[in-house]
Amino acid sequence: MHIPEIILICSRHPITKWAQRSDRVFLTIELPDAKDVKLNLKPEGQFNFSAKGSDDLSYEFDLELFDSVNVEESKAAVAPRTICYLIKKAESKWWPRLLKKEGKPPVFLKVDWDKWQDEDDEDIGCKSLGFVQFCKLDMGGADDDDDIEDDEDDVVESTNKGTPYSYF
Repeated sequence: MHIPEIILICSRHPITKWAQRSDRVFLTIELPDAKDVKLNLKPEGQFNFSAKGSDDLSYEFDLELFDSVNVEESKAAVAPRTICYLIKKAESKWWPRLLKKEGKPPVFLKVDWDKWQDEDDEDIGCKSLGFVQFCKLDMGGADDDDDIEDDEDDVVESTNKGTPYSYF
């Protein structure tokens, strides 16, 4: 009896960390030297990510966020080690969780304790953590001193606006 070979082409899921404030969500996708990065965010909260890693393997995931978002005011950036997405919530309120679906989140999705702030503490401390400060976190590397505005590798094609986002 001959058993046919089955070749599975699987996508991997990069470690993705998240934190929130009442008006925004911080997503940090850990994928060093990512290529062909594609990010898509829809107003109803559907978020799609795909890229190739330095190992030339495909990485991707889809998330259905807890609530609606403001696509126009959301920003993305690619750095040597991470992809950052600051997602502006459509309505300024704390979400009980990141995903719409209740239950255990996917294993690759983790709380970003470095950026986490409790709802009660929003008036204190890191309230002003904006996009530029967010992007500078966890992005150390050998080429930190380079002028990253001129580096075309740091541009993300986003299908929600049709224009690229560039890393500051």
